[in-house]
Amino acid sequence: MSDLPVVTPTGSSPAPTITDELRSAQDSAASQLAALQPELRSAQDYAAAEKADATRRAYRSDWQDFARFCADRGVAPLPAAPATLAAYAASLADAGRKYSTIRRRVAAIAYAHKLKGFEPPDQAEAVKAVLRGIRRRIGVAVVRKAPAVLKIVAAMLKKLPTDTKAGLRDRALLALGFAAALRRSELAALDVPDLEFVDAGVLVHLRHSKTDQEGKGQFVAVPHGKSLRPVAALRAWLDAAGITEGPVFRPVGKGIRGPVKPDRLSDKSIADIVKRCCAAAGFDAAAFSGHSLRAGFVTEALARGADPINVMRVTRHVEISTLVGYDRRAKAFKDHAGKKFL
Repeated sequence: MSDLPVVTPTGSSPAPTITDELRSAQDSAASQLAALQPELRSAQDYAAAEKADATRRAYRSDWQDFARFCADRGVAPLPAAPATLAAYAASLADAGRKYSTIRRRVAAIAYAHKLKGFEPPDQAEAVKAVLRGIRRRIGVAVVRKAPAVLKIVAAMLKKLPTDTKAGLRDRALLALGFAAALRRSELAALDVPDLEFVDAGVLVHLRHSKTDQEGKGQFVAVPHGKSLRPVAALRAWLDAAGITEGPVFRPVGKGIRGPVKPDRLSDKSIADIVKRCCAAAGFDAAAFSGHSLRAGFVTEALARGADPINVMRVTRHVEISTLVGYDRRAKAFKDHAGKKFL
């Protein structure tokens, strides 16, 4: 559109045109945005902190996979057409992915669109229909890893050496992970100030957790114990490694005198340690995961008749219904209907 003519008095400067005014407004907006860059970067950091570290890593990986899918087919990943997302979800199902994985990837793609101000494609009925079909066809059953109950953890500890730093670290990691029903991410995040040694044992302070995303803080009481002796195992590791600050669980170099490194173990490394220790004790490593220690505590406690409320004080579950699955497994053979005739 051409600018409208503007009549000006003789001898005066021409009045600004509509184009001039628009350009001036754009320049002003750009200048304001430039001045806000430090604050905008900070705002982006806070927006990223909305999700837990593990969720951000998973979403990043999910987005990269979707971007590759789009690049191979010459379609735009952002904003993505609903048909593109529907086709991607179907390809994942055809490749044998679990429904939970597919649903998380769709959520990651939707989240990326929201952050950029685009309409999330998963809200389209075409995408919802595909997800319902996948859910119905392949099912939503969760493949649960085996719980590392007391006898399994005890067998794992017996196989660990007490004359190496790596052995002492793994003993402390297994014993504390079981006794405090910790998630692998919580074990990885522990720092020395998070451990409060008291006469009755140790209070493990958790700054963040799956059920405390806002960082209000939680703690778990771990008694000395007479079987696994988790507090003694923890002290032995810290003393041998000379750790007085920083991460509690760290990588250790090879050999009896292997150096203790300053960085912390990743949650994946902790899962690998659990699997390795299971295999060394004669169990099928594929059946266990980093979550097995936490699941093992819950299963063992309920099987021994612990009050579910007391179990929740350790596990920090918000809903008691979450314990139902563990309780059913723990008491599957107790008062079995066929006990008297099978």
